[in-house]
Amino acid sequence: MKALYRTFLATQVTKGRLAGLGALGALAVVLGVALGAGDGDDPVGAGIGLVSSYGLALFVPVTTLVFASAVLGEPNEDGTLVYLWLRPVARWRLVAVATAAALTAALPVVVVPMTVAAAATGAGTGLVVATLGATSLATVAYAGVFTWLGLRIRRALLWGLAYILVWEGFVAGAGGTASLLAIRAHARSLLARLADGAPELVEVSLATSIAVPLGAAVTALALTVRRLTRQDVA
Repeated sequence: MKALYRTFLATQVTKGRLAGLGALGALAVVLGVALGAGDGDDPVGAGIGLVSSYGLALFVPVTTLVFASAVLGEPNEDGTLVYLWLRPVARWRLVAVATAAALTAALPVVVVPMTVAAAATGAGTGLVVATLGATSLATVAYAGVFTWLGLRIRRALLWGLAYILVWEGFVAGAGGTASLLAIRAHARSLLARLADGAPELVEVSLATSIAVPLGAAVTALALTVRRLTRQDVA
């Protein structure tokens, strides 16, 4: 299993991906420093706005999509999945290792710069802790969903971007019932609650804001195992 994990990880962590996504992380830090240097009357609100509008709306889902959609999607498309599929390894273990590799790649790329950006705003420890929790939770949830998406359809990167921009950006962003089905909305609610943000940003209870994203991840991974078990691999 360790060899399989290292194989998955090596295929995900490329110089091109790290350079591109690292630039997005650096931008987050620059934005945090700029907010911290300003004379705003509400640093907590401004910090929450940065983490929510840049981190949870763009940086976190896109970064996780890049890694998670490719971890099984790339070998599925180029025909090398058959070599993994023929290994004497339970399908759920294969999915678990692939997802763990995607998370190993995505979590530090996302969480570290966003946490540094939150600290740079000067909004206090509460925002830093909230950012750490919300971005970590969202990354785990997106990893489960996008690992399934990568195995399920071709060009998963494009479909994943469409989901991020259309569903979570516009449909769920309008509020109402649709927002309760969006990972971003729950992560944003957790962020606002932990950072003592404005009450209108808190849409669900603390338990719900954690349970729904984790439930989405578990459900998606179960579907990934089912798909890997039933599909024909050639």
